[in-house]
Amino acid sequence: MKQWILILIIAVGNIEAYATPPRPQYLAISPKMGDGVWSLLKRYELHNAPVNTKLFYELNNLKTGSKIFKHKKYKLPILIYPYNGKSIRSSIGIKDYPKALSIQHYNERLTQKGVKPKSYRKSRILWVPQSYLSAAHPVKIAKAKEKRVLTVDLFGPRYKNVKIKSNQLKGQVFYVVSGHGGPDPGAIAHKVNNKYNLCEDEYAYDVALRLARKLMENGALVHVIIQDKNDGIRDGAWLSGDKDETCMGKKIPLSQLQRLKQRTQTINRLYKQHKRTGIQKHKVICIHVDSRSEHTNQDVFFYYYAKSASGHRIANNIYKTFRDKYRKHQKNRGYHGSISSRPLYLLKNTLPPAVYVELANIRNAKDRIRLVKPQNRDALAQWLYEGLIK
Repeated sequence: MKQWILILIIAVGNIEAYATPPRPQYLAISPKMGDGVWSLLKRYELHNAPVNTKLFYELNNLKTGSKIFKHKKYKLPILIYPYNGKSIRSSIGIKDYPKALSIQHYNERLTQKGVKPKSYRKSRILWVPQSYLSAAHPVKIAKAKEKRVLTVDLFGPRYKNVKIKSNQLKGQVFYVVSGHGGPDPGAIAHKVNNKYNLCEDEYAYDVALRLARKLMENGALVHVIIQDKNDGIRDGAWLSGDKDETCMGKKIPLSQLQRLKQRTQTINRLYKQHKRTGIQKHKVICIHVDSRSEHTNQDVFFYYYAKSASGHRIANNIYKTFRDKYRKHQKNRGYHGSISSRPLYLLKNTLPPAVYVELANIRNAKDRIRLVKPQNRDALAQWLYEGLIK
């Protein structure tokens, strides 16, 4: 089996990958000794707007006038956005320059006073008081029953409008990385039907996008690490190959080790950013297509890093999901997939727990049916989704 790693990264919370801004989280802090609600809000320059007091009680499910306690954490009406390094307006999705300037000055003042640990330029984190944003702002925090539609150009014209069906995965980040890409197509099946060359990176990427979309539909923050701005989700059987994939906008190196380092560093950087905002639930999924003898028919199988109990649990949940699906939909066939540990670079070095998936043997005619039929690629993404959220 070729030792390439295809990573599909889905994150509850990746924002840089999309044209739309990230779904913000509220800043959560612990009061100091002797703090009341007013003094706490004053420290964060929120005391002059009465709406902030009302929001504070609502966010924390407190009755008006309730006491607060030193060792508990409370949400402030301050939204947290990743800063994209370009501008405040593009980071949070607004066009109003004066409003962006006010947000800049707010962050600078709190940094100077020592309330905010680092500047937004160094930390890549913006604090935005909710009262600074109008009620019509497009990324206002959604209520549990509110329906929203996100526009994700990465998914292509047919699938770019993503309707949020639930908030089931709110507060979770998924890192979805499809394998190879750029100068490396991965495993290849040559001259299928005497005509087509099937490349691993194209089929893994399509499944990755489908999985990312399903996660986003249920409120997850998703980072798609390997991206192709031209492909999107494709419903054809024969996916043409190209070499224009990037690692979130950065050129993919030719060296295999450098490719793996680039992806790992990208995931770990995003993970640290989200951890600073208080997000605790993170998962990485690496999606590959195998290459073995053309006579070898194999089922979907999974790897995890032996020293990662969380990675083992995630891999086992997906494995059991596939086993149960095969029993239901192919009763007389059985499931012959497997789960085992392996010290692959990404599994070993990503900070969030990770699982590695091999979808099929691209050189086997029966296995290829799992890849070339778009409804089968969607089923793969659906089963991965169901296993990931357990």
